[in-house]
Amino acid sequence: MEPTNKIALVTGGSRGLGKNMALSLAQKGINVVLTYNSKQDEAEAVVTEIEKTGVKAAALQLNTGEVKTFDQFFENLKAVLKNTFNAENFDFLINNAGVGVHASFADTKEEDFDMLFNIHFKGVFFLTQKALSLINDGGRIINLSSGLARFSSPGYAAYASMKGGIETLSRYMAAELGKRGIAVNVVAPGAIETDFGGGMVRDNEQVNKYIAGVTALGRVGLPDDIGGVVAFLCTEDARWINAQRIEVSGGMNL
Repeated sequence: MEPTNKIALVTGGSRGLGKNMALSLAQKGINVVLTYNSKQDEAEAVVTEIEKTGVKAAALQLNTGEVKTFDQFFENLKAVLKNTFNAENFDFLINNAGVGVHASFADTKEEDFDMLFNIHFKGVFFLTQKALSLINDGGRIINLSSGLARFSSPGYAAYASMKGGIETLSRYMAAELGKRGIAVNVVAPGAIETDFGGGMVRDNEQVNKYIAGVTALGRVGLPDDIGGVVAFLCTEDARWINAQRIEVSGGMNL
């Protein structure tokens, strides 16, 4: 794939689905800046892997739940854009970073609620707001939701509620940013085998079997099922897709 001069920013791009998204973008010739929370070595390994595809990449530290750090993050991003990519702006923002907390509604602790809110909703809201001056007109924003915002699986009340908020927010973003030619869409993965939520889907045979049984295509999702969809939404072929929720779940709980 011929490299483009397009640049994507993928939050939480050092592992799991974010890593797969970053590599899928690179395979389409798109340069990538990925963020990591704590594991710099993992992030740098992904950068090296991306660079092997012939595009440029960089990694920056970011805790997406700490809004007060965002101004400094964007100063760091501006420096990286200039030094690594010889650019002042970027094109695609993928709000992927996230954590999972599994607890019943009755047992959800306030501190866990606040953490989920800060990372999955408030952080996405203000990171995107602060990114607007750096995103090129005609760019794309992709916000990650979850199948759990459509169907209910006990134990995810707080997490899924934040994702429901993201889906509404994304439509408002699309309505307000359309004048700049920026399309905004939601990708909602179903259950995927990663280390998310302690690796429950991947490592618990009973859970894995149950999910396969309620999925039309008869298996649990893999990271490779998701990254290519996000990359596609950043291509010219997807230019007329806007304000949509695209569930990538193999047909769960139909």
